[in-house]
Amino acid sequence: MIRFFFRTNKFERNSADVIFKRQLRTDFALNPRTLELYKIALIHKSATTAISSGKKVNNERLEYLGDSIIDSIVAEYLFINFPNEDEGFLTKMRSRIVSRSSLNAIAQAIGLDKLVVTQTNNPLAQKHIYGDALEAFVGAIYLDKGFKATRKWINTFILCKHIDLHELRQTETDYKSRIIELAQKNKLNIQFECIEQPTPRGQNPSFEAKLSLNDRLLGTGYGTSKKEAEQNAAMVALERIDIFPLPNQQLKPETISWEN
Repeated sequence: MIRFFFRTNKFERNSADVIFKRQLRTDFALNPRTLELYKIALIHKSATTAISSGKKVNNERLEYLGDSIIDSIVAEYLFINFPNEDEGFLTKMRSRIVSRSSLNAIAQAIGLDKLVVTQTNNPLAQKHIYGDALEAFVGAIYLDKGFKATRKWINTFILCKHIDLHELRQTETDYKSRIIELAQKNKLNIQFECIEQPTPRGQNPSFEAKLSLNDRLLGTGYGTSKKEAEQNAAMVALERIDIFPLPNQQLKPETISWEN
């Protein structure tokens, strides 16, 4: 897949670019100006690639950018669609839409998963690679097209087609059950440690929960109850699950030519 994006032969590279541009137009309703942005958006960090100048590229920076943009556009979308709901409701709804599991499902629904370049063999990381790529893809659209075009693409291509607000409103998120299920499926030892934090007299109790997989700390959460703290720790762990490596996961980056 990397060689598909970055051909060493100029004719092959141009042919591959034509195919990729056609995919972006037909499958994602995009007419790119800077094709390289979209190429980088699809390279997971496990497939970090060194271009001819020696610079290593992957989609992490674009993912960071796209994450913020998606948050702001989804926040506006919910603000408009729920004029009578309070801040707490809007925040909860936004969290459900932009969660890793939700973005991962959307990425697969629109076919973005078929274009992602990855070399990881971690089944837990696979749960979030495509959602991360979607964030990076949005970052690429923003840099290529600007905020107004990005908002239009997310609203029409993602939110209106793949988000059912009524169904989402009824959804309860149980992060603890999900992380336990993942651990059991992959035969990992999971452990929660929860302690009550000292608080001034008269104030609500505060709890800190730590979640470990195979004795490695993966998430810390806080709450006014043990249950809430453990749920928050599980939520953090699910967000960070792709940093939990399996043996022999790391692959040496490939040096390739990337020229216009």
